[in-house]
Amino acid sequence: MNFTKEYNDKLRTPEEAVKLVKSGDWVDYSYNLGFPELLDEALAKRKDELEDIKIRGYMRLHPMKVVEADPDRSTFTYNSWHCTGYERKLCDQGLCNYIPMVFRNVPEYYRRYLDVDVAMMAVPPMDEKGYFNFSVNNASARATLEKAKIVILEINENLPRVFGGYDEFIHISEVDCIVEGPHGPLVTLPSPASTEIDEKIAKYVVESMRDGSTIQIGIGGMPNAVGQMIARSDLKNLGVHTELLVDAYLDMYKAGRLNNSAKTIDKNKGTFGFAAGSQELYDWTRENPGLVTMPIDYVNAPSVISQLDNFVSINNCISVDLYGQICAESAGTRHISGTGGQLDFLTGAFDAKGGQSFICMTSSFTTKDGQHKSRFMPKFDGDIVTDPRSQAFILVTEYGLVNLAGLSSWERAEKLISIAHPEHRDELIKAAEQQKIWRNSNKR
Repeated sequence: MNFTKEYNDKLRTPEEAVKLVKSGDWVDYSYNLGFPELLDEALAKRKDELEDIKIRGYMRLHPMKVVEADPDRSTFTYNSWHCTGYERKLCDQGLCNYIPMVFRNVPEYYRRYLDVDVAMMAVPPMDEKGYFNFSVNNASARATLEKAKIVILEINENLPRVFGGYDEFIHISEVDCIVEGPHGPLVTLPSPASTEIDEKIAKYVVESMRDGSTIQIGIGGMPNAVGQMIARSDLKNLGVHTELLVDAYLDMYKAGRLNNSAKTIDKNKGTFGFAAGSQELYDWTRENPGLVTMPIDYVNAPSVISQLDNFVSINNCISVDLYGQICAESAGTRHISGTGGQLDFLTGAFDAKGGQSFICMTSSFTTKDGQHKSRFMPKFDGDIVTDPRSQAFILVTEYGLVNLAGLSSWERAEKLISIAHPEHRDELIKAAEQQKIWRNSNKR
C-alpha cells in the first residue's frame, strides 16, 4: 500500500483539523510530551465558536492555550488525571478539576466507561510501514485512541522513537487527520536538587536494598537523591520497572549499576510507561533495545510487579496520620498532584518475593510565614488518603525507617512518632492518648 499517499490525503493545517471538534465534545489531549501544542493553539482560537468543550489530559509540561484563552471556563473545561506544578496552579485558580483514579485502571476507564469524541496526540514522524510510535508517552495512549471517534495526530519531529513491548503505536489506517508544523526543543524537566535531609532519607533506603533489585522511583528531590546515592554505591545488576522513567535511572546506568540482568520477567529490558526529564534522558530512550515502553495497565499491575523478585518501590508522600493513612496528593483539601501509581506499586511490592515499598517524607516543613509544622498528623481533616492504613508498609524520614505491616493502632502510633521531628513528638503523644491509641507503658 502507498502509505505516503494516505498520509498526504489526511494532512491538514491545525486550523482545519480542529474544525472536527463540535460543541459538547469530550476532547483528549494526551499528556506529557504527547501534548499537541499546535492543535491546542488552534482550538483556543475557536473559543467563541464553540460551547461546552470538556478536555482530559495529565502531566502538563506546557502552558495550555485553551485555558489561557478562557479564564472564565465559558467554553473549555480542563480535567487532569495527575497534576504537575502547572496544573496545580490551575486547580488553585479553579481552572482544572482532578479525576480520581488508580493509574493502572485508566486504560480500562476509557475502554469501559468514558466517551472520547476527539483524541489529539503528538507523535514522531510515520515510519515506512505506516506506523506512528507513541515515543515516551505510551501509558494510556492506545486505549484512549481506540475509544476516540476521531483521531488527530500532530507530528513532532523532535520526539524519539521508543521500542515497546506492545500497544506502543497506531497505524495510518486508524488515523483521521494529521497536522505538521515546526516545534521547539522538547520540554525538559530538571531534576530537583536534593537536600541534606533528602540524603539522610536516601541512605536508609539504599542501605536496605540488595544486588539484583528491580526499582521503581517517583520524581522529586528525594528520589533523585536515591538515584545518585545508588550510582555511588556498590550495588550491581539493578533493573528498571517503573511508570515514570526519570534521570535518576540514567545516573544509575552511567555508573554501571543498572543492566536489567537479574529481572525475573522482562529480563535484560528496562520497562516504563512514560518518561520525563532531560534531553539526555530522551536521547537514551531513542531506539534503545535495553528500554521498552509498555501500557500502564501492564507496568502498574500488581500481578506483574509481584513477579519481580526483590522489587523496590520508592515514592514520596505529603503527610501521614497516626493510624498509618498516607496522603500523597493534597494538603487538606488543596489539590497537589494525584494518586498516580503509588498504590499500584505499594501493592505489587508487598506481593513480590523479597519486595519492599518505601514511602518517604521529611518529618516536618516550614510554612511561608516561618511556622515549623509536622508532616505527622493526629488524624486527617480533609486530606485525601492515597494509601489506606491497611496497606501501610515501610515509612522513612530523616529520623529512621519503620515498618507498619501487621501492627496494631498503638504500635503504629509508637513507630510513627519515633520518626517524627523531636519538637513535635510530645504533642503527637498527647493526641494519641486522646484518641485511645497510646499504651500507658509506652516510653515517652
